[in-house]
Amino acid sequence: MSSRYRSKAKNNKKLVIFTSIIIVLFILLYFFIQASKSGGESGAFKQGPDLANQPVEGMQDAKVSIVEFGDYKCPSCKAWGEQIYPKLKEAYIDSGKVKFAYINVLFHGDESKLGALAGEAVWKQNPEAFWPFHKALFAEQPTDNHDGLWITPDKIEEIAGTITPAINIIQLKQDLANQSNINEVNIDEQLVLDFNVQQTPTIMINNVVVNNPFDYDTIVKIIEEQANE
Repeated sequence: MSSRYRSKAKNNKKLVIFTSIIIVLFILLYFFIQASKSGGESGAFKQGPDLANQPVEGMQDAKVSIVEFGDYKCPSCKAWGEQIYPKLKEAYIDSGKVKFAYINVLFHGDESKLGALAGEAVWKQNPEAFWPFHKALFAEQPTDNHDGLWITPDKIEEIAGTITPAINIIQLKQDLANQSNINEVNIDEQLVLDFNVQQTPTIMINNVVVNNPFDYDTIVKIIEEQANE
């Protein structure tokens, strides 16, 4: 093999290596830019959850949706509802920029399921009563022993009796006894699997999962990005 041929082959090899490095660097740069733009989310799906028949607050045609995967037995969900949700409601939900939905997670067993069934029953009865009931149920969560038994039919009926607009307690008791809304709860369980929910609360903004649900600034950043897309 002539020295000229060897030199040409060597140069071609260097060119291939150099081109490969450039391609890899561009790929890495792309993912770095996407991660920076996402503002700290842990991942994104092709699309967000189907919100048909889910409890939704705000303008139905809002471009941006915030979904909370939550559990009435979860202390972090209670804290999120007290610390982050009110700011989002004032800044985005009440203004019509964002709609908010709640999807049940049953990480704490039978009590989680009972709370979910109660919420679905109230939503079916009167959507206007759902959000007051939802907040009141979280408010009843004990701060010292949230793992203790507290979501019971009696407690649910007690809470429901305080809600305006009024909830039909007799209908609610029947729905809980018959698990009338188990299909809706099962749909939520499937969504938990579909979106690989590992913790509560898990917050999704459109198709984007927020890494830290208590990072309000990041949540706002993602909302604004989604609104401007």
